[in-house]
Amino acid sequence: MSSAINELAPACRAWRFHAARIVAAVAFILLSLVHARDGAAQSSGVKNVVLVHGAFADGSSWAKVIRILQAKGYHVTAVQIPLTSLADDEAATRRALARQEGPVILVGHSWAGVVITEVGADSQVAGLVYVAAFAPDQGEVVGDLGKPYPPPQALAAPNVDQNGFMTLPTEAVVKHFASDLPESEARVVAATQGPIAVSAFAATVSAVAWKTKPSWYIVSRKDEAIAPDLERFMAKRMNARTTELNTSHVAMISEPEPVAQVIMDAAAKALALSAAATR
Repeated sequence: MSSAINELAPACRAWRFHAARIVAAVAFILLSLVHARDGAAQSSGVKNVVLVHGAFADGSSWAKVIRILQAKGYHVTAVQIPLTSLADDEAATRRALARQEGPVILVGHSWAGVVITEVGADSQVAGLVYVAAFAPDQGEVVGDLGKPYPPPQALAAPNVDQNGFMTLPTEAVVKHFASDLPESEARVVAATQGPIAVSAFAATVSAVAWKTKPSWYIVSRKDEAIAPDLERFMAKRMNARTTELNTSHVAMISEPEPVAQVIMDAAAKALALSAAATR
């Protein structure tokens, strides 16, 4: 009996060895399928993000958000708009869009909401993200949007030069425009602000992209440049997926992580939402 068992032992060991190899192979195949599925899901999202700054700012206002998005593998472009007119700002944004390969999530802060509302009608734009931004409808004058709401303290006493360009005093930036930043950082915001032509606020849009493109909106609850209730009104009107943050007007500087998360949510969902809307 023992001799028979001894004779079977090598066969048993060989069977166990082959069984282990089969189990390992099956596990490898299943793991590969999971990775393939995840990769397909990731590749189905939008990888290009174009960021447009607002008035009293420049492209550096997106610096913290850019680092987060780049670390996640997104191709990010921050547009430097001249703030000379809506038409000029649109042209600069369209040039940035033309450099992208594939669909784009177009993001606008403050005044740039007007820009992306117009430019976002471009077929390359898959979705729009508004960060404490204007979102005008057809025929609305941008400068009139805030009239039903309390006057914003950040704009109580702006500086307007002889050429008709507006900037904010440093103290207005520190106390009202970027009030949730450390003072030293807020003073950098003041120093790097881009003057905007006062005439730009008389602009109206000829295209309203948020009526046809999936949209996201970030409301800044402590905003003293655009009334938070105006932001809520615009977000609701455009049926945007809305996030509220306890931030000043510069949410992308004071809370870059949640701002980046909203942009990534848009990048992950915009194409599917657009496809569903056209069925």
